[in-house]
Amino acid sequence: MRRHLNTVYITNEDGWLRKDGANIVIEIDGAERGRVPMHLIDGVVSFARPGASPTLMAACAEKGITLSFLTPQGKFLARVEGPRTGNVLLRRTQYRVADDPIQAAPIVRSIVTAKAANQRTVLRRALRDHGETMAPDIRAALERAELRLWHVARLAADAKDVATLRGYEGEAAQLYFATFDAMVQGDREAFSFRGRSRRPPLDRINCLLSFLYAMLGHDCRSALEGVGLDPQVGFLHTDRPGRSSLALDLMEELRPVLADRLVLTLVNRRQVKTRDFRIDEGGAVSLTDDGRKAVLVAWQERKKREIRHPFLGEAMPMGLVPHIQALLLSRHLRGDLDGYPPFLWK
Repeated sequence: MRRHLNTVYITNEDGWLRKDGANIVIEIDGAERGRVPMHLIDGVVSFARPGASPTLMAACAEKGITLSFLTPQGKFLARVEGPRTGNVLLRRTQYRVADDPIQAAPIVRSIVTAKAANQRTVLRRALRDHGETMAPDIRAALERAELRLWHVARLAADAKDVATLRGYEGEAAQLYFATFDAMVQGDREAFSFRGRSRRPPLDRINCLLSFLYAMLGHDCRSALEGVGLDPQVGFLHTDRPGRSSLALDLMEELRPVLADRLVLTLVNRRQVKTRDFRIDEGGAVSLTDDGRKAVLVAWQERKKREIRHPFLGEAMPMGLVPHIQALLLSRHLRGDLDGYPPFLWK
C-alpha cells in the first residue's frame, strides 16, 4: 500500500523556495524560515508570489514531488511535474472508454451514486449532531432533502446512460447546497450561505469550500498521475482545455467526505472566525494568511483521521483515499475488477 507522505504548504505570500542538498528550504525576505527533507514529502503547495528556484523545481520533478502554485486567494496557477509515469496501454484504454458513452456509463454511475449517497451522509450527520436544537422547519427541510438524496442515489444506481446520470448529479448538487446553510450552527450572520459562488467566492462559506476543493483537487490529480492515468480525460466531466476532468470526477465522491464536512466543523466549532477572512471592494472573499494556516492545519488533521475503506475493508488515513480510489479505477480499466468501486462514506 502507498505510504502516506506529507504535503508541504507555503502560506506566506512572500515565501521563496530553494533546494539545499536533499532539503527544501523556505525563505522569507532572505531569511530561512524552515526546511524539510525531500524524501518525507510527495507534494508542495505554494500560495507565495515569488515562487521557487529552477534547481528545486527540477529536483522535485526528478523525485516525483508535485509542486503546485496557487495565488494567495487559492486560484490554481501552474504545476511542475516530471515525466508521466504508468503504462501507455492503460492511458489508451482510458481514452477509448472516455470516448464511448456505453463503456463510460458504469464508471459515471458509480461516481454519481456515491456522490449523492455521501452528500446524504453529511445531512444525516448534521441532523444527528444538531437536529434537536434546530427550528422545526429547518429540521424538516433537511429531512426532506436527505430523503430525496437517498432517492436520487437509488435512481442513479439504475441509470443506463451518461446524460441521465449528469442530470441526477446536477439534481443532487442543487438539493444539497439548497440546504447547506441549515447545517451552519456557528455564527450564522457571518457565515450565511445562499448558494455556490466560485469565481470569485462571495461569502465565507464559499471561500472555505473553494479553498478546500483546490486542496482536494491537488491530491486527486497527484493520485491519478501516480497510477498512470491522465487527469485531463474524464468520464463524467467533459474535456475542456486546462481542466483536469478526471481529477474532478474523482473529487465528486470525496468532496462531501473530505471538504464539505470539514467546512461545517470549522464553522460550527468556531475554529475559523471573521478575522480569518478579507473582503475586497468587489465583494470577493479570501482567507488571510492566518486563516489559510488554520484551515490547512485542520485539513492535514482531517487527512490523518483513520477510516475503514468500504471496499477493501482495511483501516487507513483519510488522506490515502484518493490514491486508493485512483488505484481501483486503474485496476477496473485494466480489466482486473468488473466495475469501479466508489467510496461510500458510512
